[in-house]
Order: sequence, then structure tokens, then C-alpha cells
Amino acid sequence: MQLSARPHQNATVLAASGRIDQNSSDDFLAALQGHLEGSDVAAVPLVLDFSGVDYISSVGLRALMMISRQVKAKQGKIGIAALQPLVREVFGIARFELVIPCLDSVDGAIAELSA
Repeated sequence: MQLSARPHQNATVLAASGRIDQNSSDDFLAALQGHLEGSDVAAVPLVLDFSGVDYISSVGLRALMMISRQVKAKQGKIGIAALQPLVREVFGIARFELVIPCLDSVDGAIAELSA
């Protein structure tokens, strides 16, 4: 699992790639928390680009839930964009789109969260 920041005018975009599972979820959570510490999520929404994520397990969903709570506690907005079909299926089964908005594209997520 890798996480890289891509600056954008209206959002902080973090692109994740690889698998988010038991072996990588702690590193994923730590990387997300590191980015949260250095950004003002109340002013600029956080968009997670999942186009490169090919698998996520329940511990990965737990990490996302924890980050979502931290963002919301800071009066910020978070969204996930560009889910691969298998990951979208996991999100659907877990009804995770009720926790974090899941949008088709990064640009669409930025537009919706910035409104």
C-alpha cells in the first residue's frame, strides 16, 4: 500500500494504491493521520483517490472510519473517489457509502465536497 499527496486548488487529494489489509492498514492509518496533521480539513476537503486500490479488508474500512471521525471532529469534509469494482462491492456490502461519500471521479468528489 502506498499513499501519495497530489496538490489541488480546492482539495487535498491523497492517492492510495495497492492492498489495504491486515498487513498494511496500520501504515495506511498512520499515513492518513500524518496528512491530517499538516492540513486544514475545515477549509479544504480531503479526497481519497482509490483508483489504484485493488483490495480493502475490514481493517482497512476501520482505518477509514477512524479518519472520517477525525475529519468530522475538525469540522472537515472527506470523500472517496474512483473505486475499483471489487472495492466498490466491499463498500456496498458494508454500506460504507453511508459513512464516507463515494463518488465516481476525483473531480466529481472535489466539486461535491467543495460546494
